[in-house]
Amino acid sequence: MKITNIGDSQNSKKGLSDNYQQFKINKAKSKKYRLIALLFWIVAISFEVWALFLLQKAPVSTTFLIVLIVLDLLFVILGSYFWKKANRYNPASSENKFIFFIQNQLGIIISVLAFLPLVIFIFRSQKLGKKQKVVLGSVATAALVLAGLSSADFNPPSVEKYEKQTQQVKELNQGIDYVYWTKYGRSYHLFSTCSYINSNRTKEIFEGTVANAKSLKNIIDLCDRCKFRAENSNNN
Repeated sequence: MKITNIGDSQNSKKGLSDNYQQFKINKAKSKKYRLIALLFWIVAISFEVWALFLLQKAPVSTTFLIVLIVLDLLFVILGSYFWKKANRYNPASSENKFIFFIQNQLGIIISVLAFLPLVIFIFRSQKLGKKQKVVLGSVATAALVLAGLSSADFNPPSVEKYEKQTQQVKELNQGIDYVYWTKYGRSYHLFSTCSYINSNRTKEIFEGTVANAKSLKNIIDLCDRCKFRAENSNNN
């Protein structure tokens, strides 16, 4: 079975991780992903502006407008994906509720900006027939809902969550921030021999810090079996 080290995981395993260096790496990655997200969102808004421009001219091509709405939706979702990925590398603090909400739910705001004006304009347009309004309005409304749901972060990361979960691992793991996880797993583990990940079906196990597991896979929970095993081992 292949075990892949993530980041400075060898030093982390020895309790020698450079937190400041890791912070700089994560911040640089978050900036890159935020830039990509913003570029995708700009393209999405451009498709909306194009659609609004075409709605002012007659005749209006229903098919072409649907294509523009779908492209708008695609780029909004892609932008939100990279924005949420950036948040995992550099989460906001939950102490400032306003900034925390804006940073984690910016994708929803962009979704509203990318589709709500279009929905309103379609239903108020004098250049569209009744059937066109129903078709285009339904497609644009559905795109708005889908974009909003795809962009929302229902379990947003925070500095406080990272600190709390890292501390939990250290308390169970002799002061060391070090865990294991798999490509499709939903939990991180304290032991590479845990039966949940060490099986004939597992081809690769990743190892690193709690922050590594969260930023790369958005894993938010510690394996119950590993927790129980570590608690028993520490008590004994």
